[in-house]
Amino acid sequence: MQKGSLLRVALIGAMVSFGGSMVASSALADIITETLGVGNAAISGFPPPYGTVSINRTDTTHATITFTEGTAPAPACTTGCTYLFGGNGAVAVNVNATSFTLSGLTGTSPGASFSSVVADLSDGGAGTEDGFGSFNQTINNFDGFTHSWATITFTLTNTSGTWASASNVLTTGINAAAHTFVTASPALASNGAIQTGFSAVPGPILGGGIPGLVMACGGLLALARRRRQRIV
Repeated sequence: MQKGSLLRVALIGAMVSFGGSMVASSALADIITETLGVGNAAISGFPPPYGTVSINRTDTTHATITFTEGTAPAPACTTGCTYLFGGNGAVAVNVNATSFTLSGLTGTSPGASFSSVVADLSDGGAGTEDGFGSFNQTINNFDGFTHSWATITFTLTNTSGTWASASNVLTTGINAAAHTFVTASPALASNGAIQTGFSAVPGPILGGGIPGLVMACGGLLALARRRRQRIV
C-alpha cells in the first residue's frame, strides 16, 4: 500500500476511534463542566479560573446546575486567591427553554467562620450580571461577603420541551455568570473581600472541539492526496 493510502487509513481510523470514545463517554454520564474564565473590569486583574459550572442532565427534562468556587495561586493574592459567590445575582444562567421551573436550591458554605445558610438563597428571576448582559435565571443571596458561598446548586425542570444532552440545557455563548468575591486563601470571613466583581463563561472559540478536529483531519487528508499524486 502506498504511503498516501496508509496515512489516509490511519486518519480515518483515528476519527472513528475518537467518535467511538465520545459515544462511550456519553453513555456513561451526561455531565459537562464549563469554566468561569473571564472577569469584568473590576476583577480582571485577578487570574482565572473564577470557578466552574457543572451541568448534570439527569433525564430529558431535568438538570442539576452546580457552581463551584475557583482558586488562584500567589502572588495574585499574598497567600493565593479564593473566589466566592454572593450578593444579588450570586449566580446566573441562560436556560435553553421557553419555560422552566427552579427547585432544590442549596449551597456549601466556605467555612465555619461564614454566616451562610440556605435560607439566604432565593430565586432572583431574570436579571443582569455586570459586563455580561442578561440572564433568564439568577439566584440572589442575602447580604454580602460574610454570607457568601463556595458552591451553589439548583435543579432546572424544562416545562416547554426536552433537552437532548447536557450541552443543550443552557444556551450557547455566555451562558453562565457569577457575582464574585475575591478573598485571600484560605477563605475566612475575617479576611474580607479584596475585590468584588463578576465572572462568566466565555463564548465558544471558533475552530475548537469536534469541528476543529474535523477541519484538521480534512487538511491532513488533502496533504495525503497531494503526496499520492506526486508518487503516481
